Amino acid sequence: MTIEQLKALPKVELHCHLDGSLSREFIESQLGRAVQPEELSVSDDCTSLAEYLEKFALPGQCIMDEKGLAAAGYDVLRTMSQENVRYAEIRFAPLLSETSSMNCRTVIEALLKGLERGRADFGTEFGVITCAMRHHSQEDNSRMLKIAREYLGYGVCAADLAGAEASYPMSQFMELFQNAHKLEMPFTLHAGECGSVQNIIDSVKAGAGRIGHGIAMRGYLDIQKELADRGIGIEMCPISNLQTKAVNSPAEYPIREFLNAGLKVSVNTDNRTVSNTSLTKELAFIQNTYGIQDEEIRLMMRNAVDTAFASDDVKEKLYFELGLR
Repeated sequence: MTIEQLKALPKVELHCHLDGSLSREFIESQLGRAVQPEELSVSDDCTSLAEYLEKFALPGQCIMDEKGLAAAGYDVLRTMSQENVRYAEIRFAPLLSETSSMNCRTVIEALLKGLERGRADFGTEFGVITCAMRHHSQEDNSRMLKIAREYLGYGVCAADLAGAEASYPMSQFMELFQNAHKLEMPFTLHAGECGSVQNIIDSVKAGAGRIGHGIAMRGYLDIQKELADRGIGIEMCPISNLQTKAVNSPAEYPIREFLNAGLKVSVNTDNRTVSNTSLTKELAFIQNTYGIQDEEIRLMMRNAVDTAFASDDVKEKLYFELGLR
């Protein structure tokens, strides 16, 4: 497909962080000053995850009150609608926006308000994934998940675990997500982004419906087969993974290996602004770099709908809009 065809293609995005995907225009309006592109986005020669994470400082400042959160939700759906994203799961960490005057419940409601306005104006369906953070206490993460569970089916669609995977392995969070499972809270988990295949194994054991990144499965054909047999979604973010050095070179990126293994791969942006990317750009990149064919792009869109934390009604609508029925 040409760039124009990829942009027009109805698309689904499952792995997109709110703070890393806010537009420059939005951030400038919130900060009241001009912002240079290099303050928000990494260059192609980004050297590490640490350098990548530096770019979250400014957008983080813009979602510390109800007005900012609502405007942020609206902004990200506006950006997505410009490339015909029909459904998006937006993930964020409510506890990072808590203040003395804004508790977790207020944070979630403020974001949902903006997203609902965006859906009404742009027609993009959404679900919110609330992220527990690896560096937060078990008590705080449990509190957040219990509150988020109240909004399941009312804008919130799932939970996640994000943060420094290398420093905080999944084994430390088994009880947290076993409890989430008991609460009937669906979840995806960041795992295998930083080299540990054990984090993927533990995430599956905990009950994850999807895996964020999953790069560490490269070469582990037995684990790939198990996840393929279980129908567990693999949220791949090619450009981000190359920038953060989750892999050292495009040749090491396992998207072709995972597709050949029958895994339910989807392609995502991770952080639209920080990575200076879009879903259109990601699809063009994998076409040009890995020889991904048109039918494989359609397969990955079907995988995304299949593994989305969306209602059956929304999924049926997406199958129709994406021409998958």
